[in-house]
Amino acid sequence: MQEAIRDIPGADGWIVIQAVDKGWSADRKYYIQDMQGKEWLLRLSDISQYERKRWEFETVKKLDPIEMRTSRPIDFGVCHGGRQVYSLFTWVPGDDAREAIPLLDSEEQYRLGVQAGAYLNRMHGIPAESGLDTWASYYNSKMDRYIKNYKSCGIRLAGAENIIRFMEAHRYLLEERPFAFQHGDYHVGNMVVTPEGELGIIDFNRADSGDPWEEFNRITWDAAISPWFASGRIHGYFQGREVPDSFFRLMALYIASNQISSIHWAIPFGEQEVEVMMNQAQTVLNWYDGFRTHVPNWYITNAEAMADRRE
Repeated sequence: MQEAIRDIPGADGWIVIQAVDKGWSADRKYYIQDMQGKEWLLRLSDISQYERKRWEFETVKKLDPIEMRTSRPIDFGVCHGGRQVYSLFTWVPGDDAREAIPLLDSEEQYRLGVQAGAYLNRMHGIPAESGLDTWASYYNSKMDRYIKNYKSCGIRLAGAENIIRFMEAHRYLLEERPFAFQHGDYHVGNMVVTPEGELGIIDFNRADSGDPWEEFNRITWDAAISPWFASGRIHGYFQGREVPDSFFRLMALYIASNQISSIHWAIPFGEQEVEVMMNQAQTVLNWYDGFRTHVPNWYITNAEAMADRRE
């Protein structure tokens, strides 16, 4: 490890270097503390990832004007004698949101959900890069690939035909959708609850550009641990305004697409991960009554949330 980091400016002052084993990224991640007690997140990647990692680092810099608790980019370069790329970010202290949120009462879960939605709304104010294809063309091709992969993977999900039927019937919603900055993997697994009881957002290594509402395709993980948090996230995103019906239809389309893609995606990770995705897909089918509806049964309306908080 010392050989890998010795080229990084300031590394000789690091007194704690602790591996972080969370997440699906191929990056090697480390918690760093220096002699002054400052904390950092270090990501190491193979040199072949240089251009992608440089793009990620520069992209995350676009978040600097936004007021939110998140990892801020500090330094980027090459280390380990030219064999690796390093990215250094500020560390966001806190507990894994997947574990911390269920321990809170419904009012606090909802408050943090509203905060998650407000953060996401601010991020989506960052303009997308130019030169991209239309969203409809891009995402229709993606759905075609997802459906083809599912049908050829040899694993059958009860209710998959309902999911695919819903996807086919709602392709029209993709027309005229805008592009914006995307976190790329926005859900409780990439959030922490800080010691002050606020929400912190981490892991921007899948940052991209696309339809801002696609970012709700992984709200399934949020709803599974707290419908209050997931509903608050929607309300916070729309800043208290009425949530349009078109949003729920598109969210259902993106969630449906994610369920079909997850079965094939999980195969290389083994039977246990396939089972996790199959179970989640069955849960999602129940939420949407076999995709006969486009509003999930866990959703708590603004009015219901306000009434509960007044009690």
